[in-house]
Amino acid sequence: MNQNATITSKMQFTIPINIARKVGVKSGEKVNVSEENGRIIIAPVKNLLKELAGSLSLPKTWKGKDIDSIIKESKQRHFKSKNI
Repeated sequence: MNQNATITSKMQFTIPINIARKVGVKSGEKVNVSEENGRIIIAPVKNLLKELAGSLSLPKTWKGKDIDSIIKESKQRHFKSKNI
């Protein structure tokens, strides 16, 4: 679906309502803006987070540990390196 929008003097434009509804963005929500091959790409941040979920592997030292122990060990290592 293509529609035209006008860029204002502040480099802003309004996303046409039917496109906003189709992709599920609402007023006040964040979007990611990027450029690819001379085209402006706008994607809802919530969708970007879903796409990135699971894309990083868990360090071997963290496998089988709960988040609280990972945070505790990381803090201890950090402050030990600073001699605090």
